[in-house]
Amino acid sequence: MNTGAHIVVKGLVQGVGFRYFVATRASQAGLTGYVRNEWSGDVEIEAEGDRAAIEILLSAVKVGPRSAQVNDVRIEWHDETGTFTRFEIR
Repeated sequence: MNTGAHIVVKGLVQGVGFRYFVATRASQAGLTGYVRNEWSGDVEIEAEGDRAAIEILLSAVKVGPRSAQVNDVRIEWHDETGTFTRFEIR
């Protein structure tokens, strides 16, 4: 069953390869959407696809790449919009 998720990651998550880390794992899982840095220092992720694949992505995001320090991950589930054709870094 396909669904969507809006995810905000807080902590030391900018300047450590976090967006590339997320994009690689999301693409490998067949998810669509995007990842981008926010002015606040957070990283925002919009992911759509199989719920199990999104949950696997969430597990990876909670750890992040080696240089990152994830303090909090917030997620809001929503219906899939179908507006994305791939997963991209913005």
